Amino acid sequence: MKQLFLFVAAALFSMTASAQFGGQRGNQKVPSVVAGVEDFKPASSNQDNKQYPMVNSERMVRAQISAPDAKEVGLDIGGKIYLMTKDENGVWTGTSAPQDEGFHYYQLNIDGASVPDPGSLYYYGASRWGSGIEIPSADQDFWQVKNVPQGSVSEVFYWSTYTEKMRRCHVYLPAEYYTNPTKKFPVLYLQHGMGENEYGWAEQGHTAQILDNLIAEKKAVPCIIVMDNGLNANRPGEQGGFGSGQRPQRPQGAQGAAPRGQRPQGAPGQAGPRRGGFGGFGGFSEGFKNVLFNDIIPMVEKNYRVIADPQHRAYAGLSMGGMQAREITLANPEKFAYVGSFSSGAWSVDQVKESNGFTKNVKLLFMSGGGKENMGCVEAAKNIHDQLGMNAVGYESPGTAHEWHTWRRSLYQFAQLIFK
Repeated sequence: MKQLFLFVAAALFSMTASAQFGGQRGNQKVPSVVAGVEDFKPASSNQDNKQYPMVNSERMVRAQISAPDAKEVGLDIGGKIYLMTKDENGVWTGTSAPQDEGFHYYQLNIDGASVPDPGSLYYYGASRWGSGIEIPSADQDFWQVKNVPQGSVSEVFYWSTYTEKMRRCHVYLPAEYYTNPTKKFPVLYLQHGMGENEYGWAEQGHTAQILDNLIAEKKAVPCIIVMDNGLNANRPGEQGGFGSGQRPQRPQGAQGAAPRGQRPQGAPGQAGPRRGGFGGFGGFSEGFKNVLFNDIIPMVEKNYRVIADPQHRAYAGLSMGGMQAREITLANPEKFAYVGSFSSGAWSVDQVKESNGFTKNVKLLFMSGGGKENMGCVEAAKNIHDQLGMNAVGYESPGTAHEWHTWRRSLYQFAQLIFK
């Protein structure tokens, strides 16, 4: 099973590098595309009052930047660099081929240097803060901000006995947490993918909006959601694998919550003699498992009104986070009653069968992937259900690949099945 896991991890890493994180150095340079429809509009992911980047009804992306002294500028998105054209004022403009609907990381390439687009908001992906763009989708209504009771997302700092330093997570509290002050709630622990951090689900994933809307429609049970960093769970002296996404921490003992929406300005890591985490496929989930069990869950159950038992505890993750979920829950089936694995490969009957107690303790195993990923999650879930009699559900996101709209849709489906 370990060899199979390493193969899947390597395959997902390769897929992630091109699809999830946008272009890498060495991407093919191609001419800018001529749009068939000139109905470009500023992207919803732009900074306030910024006209570029733009998206048209064909899902093409158009970027523009002033760089009078540059010799070559390209729009780096979807695994290709679209060469831009400079006008007499030194302004470069270029257009990409149609992109899949949903969220995409991208960057500009100026004379060989990859830089963020000053017109977009910045998101953490590819182990750095950079540009991202939202390509409108027909079903994006489910994650929009609506006039419904609003929950909150707080940036929470806590002391980790395992890493021996302060850590940061994001905690979503449903609106009812405030209006019903004696009620206790179930908890979903929700993890990001490779090269991302605890900002991913709160920002790119629109977790609060998805849950607020589902709860208002009475399609989901109100729950607390905890979003932590699965790539920086290192013992003192270790360095995190593939980018920890950390910024300088508050001084020890300075616990508290920061307002939603504040973004880090830097992401330095601490050098050390050993490297852990995903970088070498060694100790892939061990560090985060220890932080989760020793620090995160105890902190949540001490500081929030939760129903503190496995029957009211769920764990899900996307890509790398989903592979961690698989390793951790198969080895500890008594800890969580609901398990979700998004774009992390299909689970096998043998994997579940070999985990003593998994079919008995886990009420739901949910696995999903994008239609373009061809992971076979629907068939795999059916096999587990038919052969082991377990409540296993598969979902395939239509028309999407290894990208955030796949995972938003996955959370939308998963949230309607848990704690019921």
